Amino acid sequence: MRLGLGTGHQLIRQHKLISRLTTTTTTLSLIINPTTTTTTTTTTNYQHPFLINNHPICPIPLRLNNNRSFSMAAQSTTIQPPQPPPQWDHTPEQIITLTKQAIQDSRDLLDTIAATKPDQANFQTVILPLADNDLLTTVAEILTFYQYVSPEEALRTAAVEADKIIQEYDLEVCSRMDVYEALLAAQKNINPDTLDDESKRLIDKLLIERTRNGLHLDQDSRQKFNQLKNRINNLAIDFQKNLNEEQGKIWFTPEELKGVPEDILSGFEKDDQGRLAMTFKTPDYTPVIQYAIVPETRKRASLGYDSRAAINVPILEEIISLRREAATALGKPNWAAHALEIKMAKKTETVFSFLKDLRQKITPVALKERQELLKIKQEEVQNLGLDTDPTKLYVWDYRYYDRLYTERNLDLKAELVKEYFPVSVVVEVILETYQALLSVKFFQVKDAKLWHPNATQWAVWDSEAVADGRAEKGEGFLGYLHLDLEPRPNKYGHAAVWGLVPGYEKKDGTRHYPVAAMVANLAKGTAQKPALLTHDSVVTFFHEMGHVFHQLCSKTKYGRFHGTSVARDFVEAPSQMLENWCWTESQLVKMSQHYLRKDEKLPKELVQKIIASRDVNSGLFNLRQIFFGMYDMYVHTSTDTLDLTRHWCESRDEISLVDSDPAMLSPGQSSFGHIVGVLIFASLLGGHVRECVLGRSDVGQDGGPVPRRDPPAGRGQGRDGQSDQVPWKAAERAGVLETSASESSLSTTTTVRIRYAYIDLSSV
Repeated sequence: MRLGLGTGHQLIRQHKLISRLTTTTTTLSLIINPTTTTTTTTTTNYQHPFLINNHPICPIPLRLNNNRSFSMAAQSTTIQPPQPPPQWDHTPEQIITLTKQAIQDSRDLLDTIAATKPDQANFQTVILPLADNDLLTTVAEILTFYQYVSPEEALRTAAVEADKIIQEYDLEVCSRMDVYEALLAAQKNINPDTLDDESKRLIDKLLIERTRNGLHLDQDSRQKFNQLKNRINNLAIDFQKNLNEEQGKIWFTPEELKGVPEDILSGFEKDDQGRLAMTFKTPDYTPVIQYAIVPETRKRASLGYDSRAAINVPILEEIISLRREAATALGKPNWAAHALEIKMAKKTETVFSFLKDLRQKITPVALKERQELLKIKQEEVQNLGLDTDPTKLYVWDYRYYDRLYTERNLDLKAELVKEYFPVSVVVEVILETYQALLSVKFFQVKDAKLWHPNATQWAVWDSEAVADGRAEKGEGFLGYLHLDLEPRPNKYGHAAVWGLVPGYEKKDGTRHYPVAAMVANLAKGTAQKPALLTHDSVVTFFHEMGHVFHQLCSKTKYGRFHGTSVARDFVEAPSQMLENWCWTESQLVKMSQHYLRKDEKLPKELVQKIIASRDVNSGLFNLRQIFFGMYDMYVHTSTDTLDLTRHWCESRDEISLVDSDPAMLSPGQSSFGHIVGVLIFASLLGGHVRECVLGRSDVGQDGGPVPRRDPPAGRGQGRDGQSDQVPWKAAERAGVLETSASESSLSTTTTVRIRYAYIDLSSV
């Protein structure tokens, strides 16, 4: 029962973040909150996507639904956020129009920067306006979010088009030699001793992102690189669109689905022949691959799942080929070397060495686990007369026999565990937990204009400010959260968090507040039972909420450094460490409630079994994660002509210790969304493993876990369980999630590890 980066979890989609606004036509605060007046310095009439003609779409006072505060404490209706919430009611035409307008405003600003004379280039005339320029393009990028969540095809199509327009313009921004020359002149004229660390880092980032986009090349080479990069960006958008809008299904007879829980099957579409349709959405596919007794059923489900986005096969092939050309144009040995320059790992050799070392340590453990699963398979084949090779652990066998192993050795049945995790209870308790842990408070925004009726919008405050009355004056506001948790067609298919708008410091010293959205596909209710979560899904939700609060609690001067804009292979650190609470007795009990017997919590015996299951078959699980990373690294470093599908299947079998049908190769790489993103997955995997190590255990010589030492008595987890167990106050929250943009990810890791280790949620 674990969360895998390559399967159930998707990283946040990276958007360019909004920086501090100082010289652009109007601040984002004014754009979203027109009650704030700010002096402008240009005459361009800039319009924000969530306003019409620079007036609020819904200018009435914000109404908060106090009955939906997760603190369950009634609050005064006079509490008004200092910034109005986004209104999600755009038309397809508005999406394109506003995107193009934002880009034109940005282009005008860059023209002004480029016209700066070298002796007048400084922080105020060049650097801050460039930071402001992030705002103009990112405002439009907010509109691209519709492609992941809107039920309307026209809106999704417009958002995809807007995304491509923005990606193309981003290349223009980073390839303007005249702006680059102004930036170099400003760097030469600026005394770094007069700048704070975050401002120094801003200059470094502005320079790096331009040199990485080929500004050191001659004009012809630069133009070729831009053409390659633009094509790559567009293909990556198409790749993800195909995944989002995939609507495949497989029809099975009831006999073929023998073993799948009845409450799951009751939610399947049924035809006039009595057949049942399994979609490839997680709530449908996962139970079939885990419970279907008939091997052929699992095989069909697995092959279908891997092939659900087969349309992406030629797209990925072209992306890999174009990335090779782009790396060559930049003078890099390969695309991986280019991508890793700005990661913590830095070099391809570091990543390969890390993955190789992990594989060597973990494989002996995984081989033992494989033998245990094969023993169960051999017994079942003999007892049930199944038509399958008992000596092979097929890729479609792993999750089935992993479940049986857990049930037999720990007497732990996932279906029984689900009965104690109704979605309605778990979501509320997890949000209550974060409220208590981080000293924050949620209030639902009533009558919010959102992309779907099932989505919700929340205003998030510092709880101390609410308690002592400062919130009445607008103090202590943290930002807005959106939740979209139920599965539906044409929606992003996994769980992820979008940092839609970052926070940053405005010219007058006040703050603009962030906006975040969590998208998930938790579970579907049926006529027999409400929506129930597996423990895996509980962990996933808790993990993703960690990303949400990294976004909401972050406090930086410039928006481009806000929240999760840390090194890509560090971004998982806070969430990985926070999700450890889902394996503690106190939190498991707190999150549980039997869906029928409302006063019944998880029994202690069942809690202990859940905790004991954490490292069951972890060797096989982690080898699969290593496979994802090694595949990514290989295709981005190889100079050979590759059959991507064959290499996917053969590498998966070799590294993950599973078998497949060589006559039926399935293109699993066509749904591997990470591989077309802005980061190398192997580097991310390294960060994922490091963060698991930092947050919970170390890897022993035999590849097994070495448990973390108990934190000492005192701050957080006192031996007597008394008054020293208290939630983080605002100052302590600042030390963990409001990390300065000037700090390195490695130093932040140490801070986060120490602080997380000493907090006990049983006290909150």
